[in-house]
Amino acid sequence: MSALTMAVLLSLVSAISYALAAIVQERIATTTAPSRWGLLRSGMWWTAAVLQGAGALLHVVALGLGPLTVVQPLGVLTLVLAAPMAALLGRRPVAATAWRGIALVSAGLAGILLLTGDRGADSLDGGGQFVLAGCVLGSLALLVGTATAVQRLGHGRPGSRAVALRSVSLALAAGVAYGAASVFVKTLADGWTSAPPATFVPLAVLTVALATAGLASSQASYRDGGLATPLATATVANPVVAAAAGIFLLGEGFRYGAVGTVLALGAGALAAWGLVVLTSDSARQARAEQTPRPSTGEPRPRSTSGTGRPAEADFTVQQVPEAAPRAVVVP
Repeated sequence: MSALTMAVLLSLVSAISYALAAIVQERIATTTAPSRWGLLRSGMWWTAAVLQGAGALLHVVALGLGPLTVVQPLGVLTLVLAAPMAALLGRRPVAATAWRGIALVSAGLAGILLLTGDRGADSLDGGGQFVLAGCVLGSLALLVGTATAVQRLGHGRPGSRAVALRSVSLALAAGVAYGAASVFVKTLADGWTSAPPATFVPLAVLTVALATAGLASSQASYRDGGLATPLATATVANPVVAAAAGIFLLGEGFRYGAVGTVLALGAGALAAWGLVVLTSDSARQARAEQTPRPSTGEPRPRSTSGTGRPAEADFTVQQVPEAAPRAVVVP
C-alpha cells in the first residue's frame, strides 16, 4: 500500500472520529449547565476529548505520509458524515434544508481546495511561522473577544442573531486554531529529522496550545448553536486557513491562472451560502423548540439552554393534579 493511499485511509478514519466527537460535544452542550471546570468531571466530555485526540493523531500521521493539499480537503468528510451519524445515533432526522446546506458547503469547500495548486514549499520557514502565528493569535483574540462580549451583553434566547453570532464566532475560532495547528504539524513532521529537536520545541508548544484552544472553542460553540452550523463553520475554516497559508506563505496558488481564481471565488461564495442556509435552519429549529405548545397536557419541548435539566422534568415536577385540594393559608 502506497503512502498516499495510507494517508487517505487515515484521513477517512480521522473524519469519522472527529464527527463522533462533535456529536458527543453537542450532546454535552445541550444537557449540562455552563461550567468552567465542571466538564472535567464528566465522562462524556472525556469521551469527546479522546475521540478528538484520536482524530488529531490520525490527522498528524496522515500529514506525515501525504501532502497538505491532499490531506486537508478530506477534512470535509467530517461534515458529510456527522449528519447521518447524528441521525442514526440520536434518532434525530436531518431536515432537507440542513442537507442542502451541507451539500452547498461541501461542494464549495471541495472546489476551493481542488483549485488550490501544490507548487511551492511543503513547510513553513522561520519567518513564515512567525507571520502565521501572529495572524492566528490575533484572529483568535478577536473571535473569542466577540463571543465573550455577546455573552456578557446577554446573548438572548436560542434562535436569536446574538446566539448565532456567538456560536459562529467560537466555531470560527476553533477552525482557525485547528487549521493553523495542521500547518505547524506538517512543518514539524517535515523538519523533525533535518534539524535539532530543540529548535522545534516552541513550535510544538504552540501547536498543542492551538489544539487545546480549538477543543475548548468547539465545545462552547455547540451551546445553543445546534450541531450543523458550528460543525460546518469549523470544518470550512480549518482547511481554508491551511489553504491560505499555502497560498500566501508557501508560494502555492490557484490552478488555471485568472480563471482558476474566479472559480475559487465562486466556490467560496457557494460555501458561504451553505453556511447561511445552515445558520437559518438552526435558528428556525431553536425558535420552534422554544415556542410554547397549546395547553394539551403534553410535556413542553426539551430545553437546550444549558440548565442541565430537561424541560420535561421541570414540567413534571411543577404539574399538580386537578383533583388535589389546594392548601389554604390562614393569616
